Amino acid sequence: MARKILEGHIEDTFTVGIVAAKWNSFITDELLAGACETLKDHGFTDEQIVVARCPGAYEIPFTARRLLPKVDGIVTLGSVIRGDTPHFEYVCEAVNRGVLKLNMSGNKPVVFGVLTTDDVQQAQKRCGLVGDHGNKGSETALALIHMLTLTESIDQL
Repeated sequence: MARKILEGHIEDTFTVGIVAAKWNSFITDELLAGACETLKDHGFTDEQIVVARCPGAYEIPFTARRLLPKVDGIVTLGSVIRGDTPHFEYVCEAVNRGVLKLNMSGNKPVVFGVLTTDDVQQAQKRCGLVGDHGNKGSETALALIHMLTLTESIDQL
């Protein structure tokens, strides 16, 4: 029995948006650098990468929604670190719902790369500053590349 298997592959013909929060920039700058490096390692040029820096994670969904018509897909990057107030839960839930809504209502992928950590050390591990956990910005950029090509394969059915 023949069957079609659709999956993403590496291709560099797309324009990619990166929405990165400035808040906790000591983390988000590392995530952004990892995402850009991964895109360039896969053949993307500076002209194919559009970076929009918003104030904080809460503003990511709005910024991504405005950028989405101009690009083929978006990587979202931010860092929300738990504090002593419920603010952490509110911000994390709002960003998660906002990015989810963009994915469910649009035809372009928006990949979630917002760190939600209990402390600074966890965030440092996930952005590559400490330990061997890698850089989640890089992983998110790679996921977007795969989603872009998977979406293209689905559209060609």
